[in-house]
Amino acid sequence: MKSETLIYPRSSSRTSISAELIPEQIFKDYTESANVLSISPKASAALSRRCLQNLIQNYAGIKGKSLDDEITQLISTGKLPTYITASIDAIRNIGNFAAHPKKSQQSGEIVEVETGEAEWTLDVLESLFDFYFIQPSIINEKKDALNKKLNDLGKPKMK
Repeated sequence: MKSETLIYPRSSSRTSISAELIPEQIFKDYTESANVLSISPKASAALSRRCLQNLIQNYAGIKGKSLDDEITQLISTGKLPTYITASIDAIRNIGNFAAHPKKSQQSGEIVEVETGEAEWTLDVLESLFDFYFIQPSIINEKKDALNKKLNDLGKPKMK
């Protein structure tokens, strides 16, 4: 008797993010994190942590002795909106649960990453992508269009 198996490609239930606006390596880590979320929240959280550190070091221009130090420096710049600063350290903490077996002081059991926690890390990354890559691109497009009109009218460009 012959059996058949239908295999579907793995995909994420997350809203799609524009790959063209996000740097390739960051986008690859984010996509992998989103794709493994339902299979392994632990792997998803660890990839989100890696993605955050890459973004902070290479796009916020902050290099510290640890991710904790880098997050502290990033928050202290005052450049991020408060809704991001209130959540950004969640990625580090949840990622640490994923990367290092930590035992609960109450139960003695290893603390696992829950799906909702790993989803939160992806939410925070999406907010950072919006802040660093998506909104600046949208604003530049609109500014370029307005400057073209101003130029056609013989007016100076926007400040």
